[in-house]
Amino acid sequence: MYAVTGASGLLGRLVLSELLNKTDPGNIIALARDPTKLSDLAAEGVIVRPFDYNDVSTLGAALVGVDRLLLISSSEIGRRVPQHRAVIEAAKAANVDFIAYTSVLHADTSPLGLAAEHRATETTIQESGLSYALLRNGWYLENYTLSAGMEIVHGAVIGSTGEARISAASRADYAAAAAKVLLDETIEKRIYELAGDDSFTLSDYAATLAEISGKPVAYQYLPEDAFRGALQGIGLPAEVARMVADSSASAANGALFDDKHALSSLIGRPTTKLSAAISAALA
Repeated sequence: MYAVTGASGLLGRLVLSELLNKTDPGNIIALARDPTKLSDLAAEGVIVRPFDYNDVSTLGAALVGVDRLLLISSSEIGRRVPQHRAVIEAAKAANVDFIAYTSVLHADTSPLGLAAEHRATETTIQESGLSYALLRNGWYLENYTLSAGMEIVHGAVIGSTGEARISAASRADYAAAAAKVLLDETIEKRIYELAGDDSFTLSDYAATLAEISGKPVAYQYLPEDAFRGALQGIGLPAEVARMVADSSASAANGALFDDKHALSSLIGRPTTKLSAAISAALA
């Protein structure tokens, strides 16, 4: 039995879609805070169970019968360590054989502020005695293309990354990797550094926006403090703006670059190109 946490989220949904293409729906357990959001999958035969990172009482029962578990990292930055620890402890108690975890690229050395919680979770998994795979995901292309329309309107891409390169891939690429690892029972203790095949700078990103839209778009570098202020000025909560600005500045030091092509090797195809992701977002 294969189980996926955060199953109603964007990544979780894509992982479930990959699993449904490769195994019987009765072998899949979708775990979500609100199971009603997965009623369509339940109708297909997927087993749906309530699973709330913040409610320990939901965890143990939801993991009964699970052999291999994908722990998709919580979206609640600052609360991830205790949430993930509770899931890992529940997995051990339920005799889960294997846990895969969606971490961050080069988590052990990453300067990203986000990496600390991932490192702590990785350590908890490695010390748990469970077999595991650490899926150290690079940035999603969607982290950029989500704002593509607005950037075209304003003719500017802002950030603190300078001309450092970013090896991003699509959410679907990372989902395919997670499903592949979850289904491969020969994997026991492994770390994957997963990133896009083709790296780009924010100047490259702006130029691609301009080429596809036919409108002028340029990259404007901002120091981290100024970028954070600009993000708050367009309505982002202070903590989110701080996290985004920290990530952009950390990327200037290579935090989001990797050229080993482990992701495309794992999924057996090239990763999504930046131009394709932009075109899809604008469509």
